[in-house]
Amino acid sequence: MPAAAPEEIDIFEKAKSLVPPDYVPSDDEEYMNEQQLAYFQMLLIEWKRSIHSAAGQTLQSLADGPIREADLNDRASSETDWGIELRTRDRQRKLVSKIDAALRRIEQGEYGYCEKTGDPIGLRRLIARPVATMTVEAQEAHERREKISRDD
Repeated sequence: MPAAAPEEIDIFEKAKSLVPPDYVPSDDEEYMNEQQLAYFQMLLIEWKRSIHSAAGQTLQSLADGPIREADLNDRASSETDWGIELRTRDRQRKLVSKIDAALRRIEQGEYGYCEKTGDPIGLRRLIARPVATMTVEAQEAHERREKISRDD
């Protein structure tokens, strides 16, 4: 897996200097102030690092050797486990691109605001899902439209 880019390390270190260790964004502050943005940058970069680390462990396990179970049932079980692991890594690969997009939105000053309505997404939602791009209401409307178009 690729190592963290030097500029990403610099961004992380700068963000870390702006955020106290026990800081949690609060509704009592100005929305998306410098400290909140730094908090979310750190959160996103750490999340990305953990995904890369897990992917590296998966690659190492695959490189250690093929599955050679003597019993057919054991082999089938091992292959099923590997299939699940590889699907998980694929989902995480897609998540990394969402994390990168969120980091770009922070740099562009667009992070924390709904891409459909321009309204604040809200701290609780962003803490729960830092890659969120829409408010809960906009996301629900989007999902309803998707469901209707699928049912047609």
